[in-house]
Amino acid sequence: MRIAIVGPTYPYKGGGAAHTTELAHRLRAAGHDVVIESWRAQYPAFLYPGRQTADTPDGEPFGNVRRVLDWRRPDGWVACGRRLRSADLVVLAVLSPVQVPPYLGILYGLRSRAKAAAPRVVALCHNVLPHERKPYDRPLMRALLRRVDGVLVHSPAQAELARALAPAPVTTAQMAPHLPAGERVRAEPGPERRVHRRLLFFGLVRPYKGLDVLIRALPEGVALRVAGEFWGGQAQTEALVAELGLADRVELRPGYVAAEDVPGLFADVDALVLPYRSGTASQQVWLGHEQGVPVIATRVGTLGDHVTDGVDGLLAEPGSVESLREVLARFYAPGEPERLRAGVKAVDPGPYWAAYVEALVAAASPGG
Repeated sequence: MRIAIVGPTYPYKGGGAAHTTELAHRLRAAGHDVVIESWRAQYPAFLYPGRQTADTPDGEPFGNVRRVLDWRRPDGWVACGRRLRSADLVVLAVLSPVQVPPYLGILYGLRSRAKAAAPRVVALCHNVLPHERKPYDRPLMRALLRRVDGVLVHSPAQAELARALAPAPVTTAQMAPHLPAGERVRAEPGPERRVHRRLLFFGLVRPYKGLDVLIRALPEGVALRVAGEFWGGQAQTEALVAELGLADRVELRPGYVAAEDVPGLFADVDALVLPYRSGTASQQVWLGHEQGVPVIATRVGTLGDHVTDGVDGLLAEPGSVESLREVLARFYAPGEPERLRAGVKAVDPGPYWAAYVEALVAAASPGG
């Protein structure tokens, strides 16, 4: 099958770019002819507060990539659609509603005045609607989902949301691991691994991820390392740390973390903490386990599915300082960090990707 994926890839960074790249590799390995239609300029800077690109790739770049799309050039959107008319399947990687206008332009180019049957089009929605929503998000996503042949989402809750917006068939597939190869340096548990009384919060810092809840719940005598780009709110975080008198225990490392620097962040921490208020699908639990540390997470999205409570991590209620504080106290009971670390197993991506590729191809078939 000739498959075109429209989405970000290196030099763009982040989970969406990593997923697009790994998906292309897996589809090619399954015998398909694959091209990635990527971006020369993806978003206006004011819509993406962090750094959009990386100097070095986090994993193996995909070989067949066209970087032509530009948010400032609607004529290029239509031209892309015309260029993809020979494909059998077009996959639109949907990371944000701001992508919808270019995707509508691509759909117009695919289907206007086409002499042959247009390719099937699947919207691969990382989030059907954003965590922090704007008034235009729902009408934009409704306009897109009403024009595609199928929708692929990563959780039943997202499937329900997609079905409420449009009649296109919806397929649910668990997101497969797309951890960059450089991050797979895993410290095995052992008696020499001491308890550091330090926790880690890692990744983009956004309000829905609940960093403020974690700071308020931090137990006495425990340190916290925060590493990742702040999408606003850094000054408020610094003020909260100062207000609570935690400046000597909360270490802020704002900014993008390259793949080669990730293992060092985990080398002297006892657990990765994901105090999300809300969520859909995330790689973070798998990332923590790949690095050999337990994960303390909230019961949102797929986080609760990836943590086996009491075996390789602990679960708390979302948005609750009291619940997270109680769980952190349980974690630091004598012998508990060592016991949970011993229960951590690295993930095998193969079976996840086999099921994911199968679900994507099924979503493209008539009737979904």
